[in-house]
Amino acid sequence: MPPGARASEPSNPVADRWDAIVVGSGPNGLAAAIALAEAGRSVLVLEAAATLGGGTRTAELTLPGFRHDVCSAIHPLALASPFLRRLPLREHGLEFAHPEIPVAHPLDDGTAAVLHRSLDQTADGLGVDGDAYRTLMRPLTAEWEALVDDLLGPLRLPRHPLADTRFARAGLRSAAGLARSRFAGAHAHALLAGNAAHSMRPLSAPATAGFGLALMMLGHAVGWPAAVGGSQAIAEAMASLLRSLGGEIETDREVRSAAELRGVRAVLFDLTPSQVLAIAGAELPERYRRAMRRYRHGPGVFKLDYALDGPVPWRAAECHRAGTVHLGGSLEEIARAEAEVARGGQASRPFVLVAQQSLFDPSRAPAGAHTLWAYCHVPNGSALDAADAIEAQIERFAPGFRALIRARSALGPAELEAHNANYVGGDINGGAADLRQLFARPVARPVPYATPNPRFFICSSSTPPGGGVHGMSGWHAARAALRGALR
Repeated sequence: MPPGARASEPSNPVADRWDAIVVGSGPNGLAAAIALAEAGRSVLVLEAAATLGGGTRTAELTLPGFRHDVCSAIHPLALASPFLRRLPLREHGLEFAHPEIPVAHPLDDGTAAVLHRSLDQTADGLGVDGDAYRTLMRPLTAEWEALVDDLLGPLRLPRHPLADTRFARAGLRSAAGLARSRFAGAHAHALLAGNAAHSMRPLSAPATAGFGLALMMLGHAVGWPAAVGGSQAIAEAMASLLRSLGGEIETDREVRSAAELRGVRAVLFDLTPSQVLAIAGAELPERYRRAMRRYRHGPGVFKLDYALDGPVPWRAAECHRAGTVHLGGSLEEIARAEAEVARGGQASRPFVLVAQQSLFDPSRAPAGAHTLWAYCHVPNGSALDAADAIEAQIERFAPGFRALIRARSALGPAELEAHNANYVGGDINGGAADLRQLFARPVARPVPYATPNPRFFICSSSTPPGGGVHGMSGWHAARAALRGALR
């Protein structure tokens, strides 16, 4: 070798073959890979776990023949997503089953607040608050496509400013404040509170109303369905589509160092900020690393899955026809429970989200038997066992429930994180979704999906629009890569 000459860097066979690598195969990672493959780029997805899917995995957690969704279960955003709804996923085996009633919220008097597909039917069931519900929800539901287009993305100039302004007037308020100012009755209060509690934030916090309004709007617009056979079907259909476009997926392939990705034109991480730093921190500037370390995670969840000898014996008749049931009683009780979690405590009467997919998807359980999926919010990383508190809430509204239990699986924050490393401390939303982090996640940047390293992008739910099975974080990240490293 001549004096002063350097040995050439060895070739990386992965880089020689692929334009882009996506690390992580959750719905956002798969969406990013599909968008890149559609644009003609060669793409490989690397998944550390043995099964692809991230938050869309299904497993026999209790007994053989009982198929339980490990995390996400009900999917209004999958039908509403501007990206997912245009994909030919049905051609790749994905079907959705719709319950007769999207959401029911039982109260202690044996009645229930009910979110029907029909806005007018919902309003009619709210009695004195029927007209107020129509006034609030009809404009939003009429403009749902425009609203979703702007809400499921980064902070930017709105494409639909009039619709966004109408939504913001109510949506930026606290859920408790909006409910008390617009509605007089317990049923309407409870309906909004239960939907807003999906934010995993105190109902007194700004913008929690927006979570409730968006979910109720989607209930009327597209419903709250479940994937036939389990949420895993969503991941499998997306993977099948990706492979048909020339992309490939490797499972049991954990990426531990950026050195493994050397020379690849673009790397998209379907990972949380701490995981990105663990892999690629050395190739990111210190100022950006400090900002990433300040990223905050929200509460965790404690989850139970049941194999049951029969359907849940709800006292309120409407709950027997609902795919999702919100348990927590009144607005005041739900607000107390969520505030207690935010303070770092465990509510004695937690707000419990229940999904009973086997009522409308018989493939989930053996004939005559049923599954039940339930979780409550707990402080991030909590080691407390919330099983008895969850079960007491179900029994409260469905006396005799415990007698039906054939088997039970319990997953606390640590177990959920073991299933999916993105669920840091049991946080299934990829980070706290307050106003500070709703759009400026993981770092406040003009393009939040891009990093200071022009090769590296982030496509997880730790980027806008946050948690949920919508694929939009992946789609936006792919567009950023196509405008940058892959142009």
